[in-house]
Formats: sequence, C-alpha cells, structure tokens
Amino acid sequence: MSTPTEDDKKFMKIAYEEAKKGYDEGGIPIGAVLVSSTGEILGRGHNRRIQDSSPILHAEISALQTAGRLPASSYKNTTMYTTLSPCSMCTGAILLYKISRVVIGENRTFVGSEDWLGVKGVEFVVMDDEECRKLMERFIKERPGDWGEDIGEEGEER
Repeated sequence: MSTPTEDDKKFMKIAYEEAKKGYDEGGIPIGAVLVSSTGEILGRGHNRRIQDSSPILHAEISALQTAGRLPASSYKNTTMYTTLSPCSMCTGAILLYKISRVVIGENRTFVGSEDWLGVKGVEFVVMDDEECRKLMERFIKERPGDWGEDIGEEGEER
C-alpha cells in the first residue's frame, strides 16, 4: 500500500461528488472515477442499483460503463478511484480489465476484496477519508435494509 498523492485527493473528491449525487437520488452513496495515466477522466459514476433496479450497477461498474467500450490497452496504467472498498464483483471487473491501481476512500464501514487486489498485483491505497466514511455511516444507519441488499446480506425489508 502506498501514500495518496495530491492527484489522488483531487480525483477522490470527484468520486465523492458522485457518491453524494447517488445519495441525493435516493440511492447508495458510493462513487467511482476511472482515470488514465495522463490524468484524463475516462469514466465516472455512482451506485445505481436502486435508481435503475439493477443487481449489478455498483459505482465501479457504472464508471466503466460511462467510459464506454475501450480497447484493452486503454485500461493499462489506469487508476480506479472508489469511495468504498470494492466488493468481489467490482474487484473482479478491476482485475478483468487489468486496472493497475485502486484508490479507496474508506474501508471502515465495509472491507471488500482488497486482499484479492493485492494478491493479483494491483496497487491499492486506502485514504481513510472522513467525508466518505461519514456519508456511508449515515446511509447505513438510515437504510440498513438497502445496504444489506447491496452487499448480499440479509437486512430489513425494503
């Protein structure tokens, strides 16, 4: 694990804006941004499972979707910024497209498959961002059933 850079802080703010947008839409407040090695934003998005009634539209998948169809080489040396530790599904997508670096806003409310990223040689940074954590804590407290559904656990009825 490495230390976050100034660029990491800049792009995490954009991921947080996406998370906040999702929360304001009545969804799950997780945001993501896919950034090239030159600093170009290739895609950005937020968790849209509730808004689109989708079982798979997590923030990282949403960012990949907005990036559109790209040649495999486009993902080389990219960074995925995500406000929350990526789940197994999103980690699988990161590995499939050979995204080389992941910057995680926080992992106190949920620890996804960071260990899998490390085993597969993906560099990852956990920023322990207070804004990301507070937004997730607020959402989990307000809507534990929706949160449980998002991470594949039993929760209160919707």
